[in-house]
Amino acid sequence: QVQLVESGGALVQPGESLRLSCAASGSIFRIYEMGWYRRAPGKQRELVATMPTGGTTKYADSVKGRFTISRDNAKNTVYLQMNSLKPEDTAVYYCNAQSVGGNYWGQGTQVTVSS
Repeated sequence: QVQLVESGGALVQPGESLRLSCAASGSIFRIYEMGWYRRAPGKQRELVATMPTGGTTKYADSVKGRFTISRDNAKNTVYLQMNSLKPEDTAVYYCNAQSVGGNYWGQGTQVTVSS
């Protein structure tokens, strides 16, 4: 089992930055990929960024150049740095961990970009 706890969501203005955190616990040694997904109002959940262990990060076209996914193995934490935020980035952001034992999700954290 893997537990994921997100934090960092907030209400921000367009153009501002925000950093989301996802703390993992449990059977983390079995994780082979972590990532961030989001669900905007009235839309399906979509990939934002993924980071395979030892692999190449992947970003949605809509966030390339603005968002950066990173990982601190010592803290078992994955981050999503979001710069130049736009109103269309408004969504609930979910942390995801894919492991040998299954696919796990956090509870989500709300990001609202509005003036």
